[in-house]
Amino acid sequence: MKKTVLSLFAFISISLSAQGNNYVQDYTKYPDLALTPPMGWNSWNKFACNVDENMIKEMADAMVSSGMKDAGYTYINIDDCWHGDRDENGFIHPDKTRFPSGMKALSDYVHSKGLKLGIYSDAGSQTCGGRPGSRGYEFQDALTYAKWGVDYVKYDWCNTEGLKAEGAYKTFTAALKKAGRPIVLSICEWGDNKPWEWGENVGHLWRTTGDIYNCFDCVKDHGTWKAFGTMQILDMQEGLRKYAGPGHWNDPDMLEVGNGALTKGEDRAHFSMWSMLAAPLIAGNDIRNMTPDTKEVLTNKDVIAINQDKLGVQALKYKDEGEFEIWFKPLENGDWAVAFLNRDKAEKDISFDWKSNKFTDDEVSKKTFDTSIQNYKVVDLWTKKELGNTKKTLKATIPSKDILMLRLVKIK
Repeated sequence: MKKTVLSLFAFISISLSAQGNNYVQDYTKYPDLALTPPMGWNSWNKFACNVDENMIKEMADAMVSSGMKDAGYTYINIDDCWHGDRDENGFIHPDKTRFPSGMKALSDYVHSKGLKLGIYSDAGSQTCGGRPGSRGYEFQDALTYAKWGVDYVKYDWCNTEGLKAEGAYKTFTAALKKAGRPIVLSICEWGDNKPWEWGENVGHLWRTTGDIYNCFDCVKDHGTWKAFGTMQILDMQEGLRKYAGPGHWNDPDMLEVGNGALTKGEDRAHFSMWSMLAAPLIAGNDIRNMTPDTKEVLTNKDVIAINQDKLGVQALKYKDEGEFEIWFKPLENGDWAVAFLNRDKAEKDISFDWKSNKFTDDEVSKKTFDTSIQNYKVVDLWTKKELGNTKKTLKATIPSKDILMLRLVKIK
């Protein structure tokens, strides 16, 4: 008991010292983080609760050896079920069987590879997987994660009865700020409480939907909740682009590229559209055992460059013909990215006259697209071929459930 009292007294003293003895909380996130959409890997989509330190080390190794690190991927994120118990003072510890070396040692290993470590918790009393949540322990958990060297926290929303989302996430943001280590905060409350309206100063990204499902165009009904295919999630982004920008991103959930259910064309369309949306690119496959097709999709640097463009503008849907959509994304140097998305079961022949399609992005960037004023070289980002320029009508055939993604490069 004496040891417990002394430990708690020490913790309170540290907390008060960090607050400057004035109890004024800072509910704003760490600035200057995630100025482009975060890129990395997360364990959940492929492994769910089956996580351990050896697997995480192997993923860090694979991120380097596969070329993913070189392509821009940075974070190795452990999702749910890493947790052990809280000690007598309430401090969380990792599962001793799965993570016998401890999280600090694992963090050091990931950092030694030039990567960053992400971890998972929950605003409620328990995580979605039934492990200890952070409710009532927000400041202790933040101090613990900082001590471990964590760089990214995904903060979920299970078992949160009686809590209000904005207040709960602000509490954890304040805890991270007091802990003193710059940590990216991923708000994961599934878009239920419109985090795009209040999340800009609270987190660096926020989920806009429920969980993604490994399917191109379907819904998985779990009874009390549903998971959504890539196209359903794409449709749910309607009206949200004005809320995204450097340091604050709409998050349509992690990638299903390489998890087997999607064809190469569907993987390509999924990855292309997440890049057009300026969405976080968090791979969810087993990157230790990628097929050449999966690796080709995930490491396409030309497509990634669209996602990581420093202007940070989410693409706008220019035309919607039901199963065929055209999207435009303005880029930093005056270029544009264009995606012709064929969601249909049949291939699509297109004939697109650039000069007849001019518009201004009045909602976000205020950029105008008008080829009578500016001509562009047309580059296919998947085949790497030049397709002439915008003085010429674009003619192409887009396979079923696939995409034509272009970069329009300014001709000076």
